[in-house]
Parts: sequence; C-alpha cells; structure tokens
Amino acid sequence: MRLETPVRIGVQVQPQHAEYSAIRDTVLRLEDLGADIVFNWDHFFPLYGERDGLHFEAWTMLGAWAEQTERIEFGTLVNCNSYRNADLQADMARTIDHISAKNGGEGRFVFGTGAGWFERDYDEYGYEFGTPGTRIKALAGALPRIRERWAKLNPAPTREIPIMIGGKGEQKTLRIVAEHADIWHSFVQPDEIAHKVDVIRRWADEVGRDVSSLTISNELGRDRDDDRAEALYAAGTRLFTVGISGPGYDLEPVKHWLAWRDAKNALAASAA
Repeated sequence: MRLETPVRIGVQVQPQHAEYSAIRDTVLRLEDLGADIVFNWDHFFPLYGERDGLHFEAWTMLGAWAEQTERIEFGTLVNCNSYRNADLQADMARTIDHISAKNGGEGRFVFGTGAGWFERDYDEYGYEFGTPGTRIKALAGALPRIRERWAKLNPAPTREIPIMIGGKGEQKTLRIVAEHADIWHSFVQPDEIAHKVDVIRRWADEVGRDVSSLTISNELGRDRDDDRAEALYAAGTRLFTVGISGPGYDLEPVKHWLAWRDAKNALAASAA
C-alpha cells in the first residue's frame, strides 16, 4: 500500500449491447486517450438493460486486445474461476501475456479473478452454481495451481503476471487477497478501506507474505463524484476504474477522470 504509487485509470468496456466493432474501436480510442488499463467482464449475458441483448465472451476478446494494442494493460474485471480448469486458466493467461508483448518487451496482461456470482451464467452454461462458500473455496484452491502451472509452462510468462482479486469478506476473501493478490479491488466505501487493509495485513502476517506493495483499486461509478474520488485517494486507492456500456461507449467520463489522474500525479510529483 505504497502511497507514492501513481494514480492509474482503468476502464471496463462492458461487452454488452454493442457489436464487436464498437468494442474494438473503443479499446483503441482508450489507448489513444492514455487510459492505463482496459477491462471487460467474464459473463455470458448482459448484466443490465435488455436481458438477451448483444453480448460477447471475455477471454476470446482478450486475445484480440493483446494483439491490437501496443501500450495499455488489459484484463478481465474479473475472470470467473468456476468456468475454466485452473491449469487451463494459467495457460490462457500465459499465452495472452506473450501475445501482448511487443518489440521484445514484457506482456501487459493483468489476471483479474474472482469466485463468480451471476447465477444465470452457471445455469445456462451448465456449471454447478454451488454456494458462495464453495465458490470461494474453489478460488482459494485454484490460485496455487495457477502459479504452479505458470512455473512449469514453456515458455514461461514474460513477467510475473499481476493478480487482481476483488471482494471484502474478512474471513475468506481477504485472506486470499493477502496470500495472492497484487491488486485488491476493494468494493468498499472510503471510510472502510483502512479497516479492510488492516485485516489484509493481519492475514498477510499469518501466511508469511509482504503486502506493502499491494495496489488498492476501487470503482468511480458513472457520476463525476470528485469528492468520493478524493476520499478514495486519501484512503490509499491508486487504481480507479470506471465502467462504460454499449451501444454508445461514452468516453466523456473517462476523459474527466484521466484529467483528474494527471492533476493528482503532477501534484504528487511536485511535492516529492
């Protein structure tokens, strides 16, 4: 939780209610605008709006993003652990990492993952929904396998692929964060962050991991709530995500937050 870490802006291009050409063009525009990370989500149907509206699958899309972009990091906010074997997830992530490496550099893939929650996905695609407890247990079991597979693959990933985990449950989820995450997507209000970070630190002490460099992430929402953004920043958040949906993919909120990012980083640099 290094407070000197620069502010970054991630944009979730929700893969719903739009043709893929609009999604592709939006990702390219976001890279040109200077966004730091672009995300999709790992669902099979729209989460809001027309129930059976246009929608596309996440991981196939990530391969295209890896090839079409040059600078921007990318990933899923977040992958559903339930839908794919852990070793397969590792191999997919490694492959996309290599696709995204340009001119001999490192890959740009961020492995955002979670336990899953959208029951319709499970029911219609034939996965066992289980309970929150069983899904979180499965995630806890998958992450060591993913790391082990990364160590075995030939070629290995181009870098230590950053792992992003979302959630706030103190007994299970935050332990997983403490053990495995490089980025914690917090889903909490600004005044809750300090307590949750303390819980993560206590779990980290128990599992023997240093989390001093953990990045705290949170959502900005659709409104330009600068007061909330400032409160999140003061609480230690450094990765801020904003979601945009098809068909229009309005980038005006993104432009606002990119300007806010630049101002915060310039102020921090001048004070250093």
